[in-house]
Amino acid sequence: MEKLSQEAEKIMEERFGKDTTISLATAKGQVPYVRTGNTFYEDRAFYVLTYGLSNKVEQIKENSAVAICGDWFTAHGKGVVLGSFRNFENRKIAERMETVFSEWIHNGHNDLEDSNTVILRLDLTEGVLFSHGTRYDIDFTK
Repeated sequence: MEKLSQEAEKIMEERFGKDTTISLATAKGQVPYVRTGNTFYEDRAFYVLTYGLSNKVEQIKENSAVAICGDWFTAHGKGVVLGSFRNFENRKIAERMETVFSEWIHNGHNDLEDSNTVILRLDLTEGVLFSHGTRYDIDFTK
């Protein structure tokens, strides 16, 4: 497994550095759970806006191991709940979310003032990316 090359990083940014949908797997005990959701990639992580009392957040608090799957990409990592969307320490990533998710973030579905509207960061550890016949086995930790 190789470290994240500049070529693979460029593909990741082009493919996932915008509003995109991935499947996210978590586990509770020995039972896996999978759901799809909007996200974007930045600096070796995916970011998700979600409800802090959701099953996925509760499962990640119990067991931070996650797996994701997107457009010709799969990876493992660790889910980290960064806290409320409006927390001062989240202002930079919250501003990025408002830009990336501009088509829907203010449609009334999300209450950004609710302290239970949280940012979830999926820190990647290893993954496999395919692009134009090339397979990239990536170690995101190096």
